[in-house]
Amino acid sequence: MNKKKSASTVIESAIRKFLNRQESSIIMALAVYIVFVSCINSNFISSGNIFNILRSSGFALIAIPGMTLILITAGLDLSVGSVLALGGVVSGMVAQSGAPVPVAILSGVLVGAAIGCINGYIIVKVGIPPLIVTLGMQYAARGLVSVITRGVPVYPLPKNFTAIEQVKLFGVIPTVVIVAISIAILFHVVLTHTPFGRAVYAVGGNEEAARISGINTGKTKFYVYLITSALAGLAGVFMAARLGSGEAAAGTGYELTVICGSIIGGTSVLGGTGTILGAILGGLFMEILTNSLTLMRISVYWQQLVVGTILILAVMLDQYKRNLMLKRSIRSTGVTNKQEGLSYAAKTDSSLG
Repeated sequence: MNKKKSASTVIESAIRKFLNRQESSIIMALAVYIVFVSCINSNFISSGNIFNILRSSGFALIAIPGMTLILITAGLDLSVGSVLALGGVVSGMVAQSGAPVPVAILSGVLVGAAIGCINGYIIVKVGIPPLIVTLGMQYAARGLVSVITRGVPVYPLPKNFTAIEQVKLFGVIPTVVIVAISIAILFHVVLTHTPFGRAVYAVGGNEEAARISGINTGKTKFYVYLITSALAGLAGVFMAARLGSGEAAAGTGYELTVICGSIIGGTSVLGGTGTILGAILGGLFMEILTNSLTLMRISVYWQQLVVGTILILAVMLDQYKRNLMLKRSIRSTGVTNKQEGLSYAAKTDSSLG
């Protein structure tokens, strides 16, 4: 009897712990949606389709950890799609010149990091809002790609370069997915176990309070933009390897996929809240949604409507959760200042991740 009671208590505790996690909502939504689509179309859970989902989602999943860091600091980066194209073109040109593959990969990452440095410097030092800076950089980087390529794809690329996207772990898992998972694990550790991670949460929760407490808020924001663009450049390298050419139009709309994935995964657009795991699951949800709608032969126009609607609902849910946490923090601490209350709520929520 006692053993049964003990087992029941353990299960209840595990369920409560799961439901308290920030990622529980996206995990349950993902599970329900997969079951729903599988009942409608059995091809959805075929090994070939699962492979396609993993391979297609890898490019977005590489950049999602960086975008999550930016959103947690209450920032935004609309230039990642253009940076992806620039990274792919530059790495492709370097590979074409006969340089070793690691040098070609590094060149794509470095050109992305350079764009991130410019974004971060203008946002932090000049004080222009991230929306304006990165929107301008979106056009500037895309224009730079067009100038470099003159609209002609960088083609053909050496086989040893394209092979970096062809290798599969155990003959099943694509390289791009392995890289994305490795990056996600790395940034999960950085965000949850390092002073930099704590600074990211603090800047997004209450930037003024973070500055007063000794955190270099400008340096923190500069680095998150640098990291995000470098990851976008790396995603561009793998996309060029997969396509077998450096395309000026590559990554068009990629920034919205990355932002939507992070937000649907629970990262707040107002800053201070979010986890890498949730964002990665959000990115997978985006890819699964697109894939399933295509399998069901839903028009691409309707797909855009569905994705846009889900994004709006995710933001509304985020706003509702923040208001709920604010009320709880006011009741439990007696804090009546809205900013302080939000800061406390963000700390409480981030500690759950």
